[in-house]
Amino acid sequence: MITKFRGKRITSMLGILPETVGLFDDEVSNYSFPPKQTMRLKKIMGYDRHRLAKDTSTVSDFAVYGLRYMLENNWIKKEEIGAVITVTLCPDHFVPHISNIVHDKCGLDTDVLCFDIAQGCCGFLVGLMQSFMLLEHTDKKIVLINGDVLSHKVSKQDRNDYPLIGDGATITVLENGGDDEIYYEMHTDGSRGKALIIPAGAFRMPSNQETGIMVDQGDGNLRSLDNIAMDGSEVFNFVQVEVPPMLENAFKRESLTVNDFDWFLFHQPNRFMLQKLAEKAGLPQDKLPMNLVENFGNPSGASIPMTAILNCKESLINKDNKCCLSAFGSGLAWGVMIMNIGKLDHCDLIESDL
Repeated sequence: MITKFRGKRITSMLGILPETVGLFDDEVSNYSFPPKQTMRLKKIMGYDRHRLAKDTSTVSDFAVYGLRYMLENNWIKKEEIGAVITVTLCPDHFVPHISNIVHDKCGLDTDVLCFDIAQGCCGFLVGLMQSFMLLEHTDKKIVLINGDVLSHKVSKQDRNDYPLIGDGATITVLENGGDDEIYYEMHTDGSRGKALIIPAGAFRMPSNQETGIMVDQGDGNLRSLDNIAMDGSEVFNFVQVEVPPMLENAFKRESLTVNDFDWFLFHQPNRFMLQKLAEKAGLPQDKLPMNLVENFGNPSGASIPMTAILNCKESLINKDNKCCLSAFGSGLAWGVMIMNIGKLDHCDLIESDL
């Protein structure tokens, strides 16, 4: 899918982190590999620390915490909100949806549209697309929530996945304004969907005692059917093959070169994958932040806005920035968005006790 939007803008971005910090050095003993071998990954992959939600914390907790912060600090007024969209892989319940829970706990009006979207790595791009489409039909603001607590679904004995997972959420406020054009492109290949899967826990395979049994996967990593299973090699190859030509073609369609961009704000799987992607696509690494995993971990669909807040806060507040947003992962899906982001009303990162 390729399309364009016009006259839509991001006005505020907030990141909400849990207070608990897991250190890679302290987790080396979790794994059935020689510690020296595991420690090599710290430099190669960019592992250092990640933020972990409490066992009792859910995405709605982070979303409510963040939106209340926005309301109390006059980032937005309740009567300005036209819709709440939540994009997550971690629902509190099958029903009600997280957006409905946020609506209740933040005391929003009954004419506020609320719905959830199940999406992972490309969640921010999917959420922006849906927000832009809604803005065609309202003069009010859209509150876009991206968040996950995937540490609850990752085996602590799985060295492939646990060191890179991070919990948290972001809230992005969007509204009509200006006449800038936004380029949007998204692709999907469901035939490769099993490269990143949680086999059990929903209706196809409900969780039971058997699905919770930890099993050596044959490579030294232990996980159960209730845990995330990622084929790291498959995902790496998919990104290197599919993303560079998509970016190149998008730049050609928009008559742009890499030098025209202020920032390349990409999904954050790990530093190694981003470095290889930058080399393959010919992107300047000084404009492509790669440090989210080493600071907070990879928060799935919240990784792009979290990366922007962590690295570009002052730039996003003080001036307009030509940005290339790109995400790739679960689905498998991959996409790109080219838009101006800047002169934000608010942009900040806060820590919660969740």
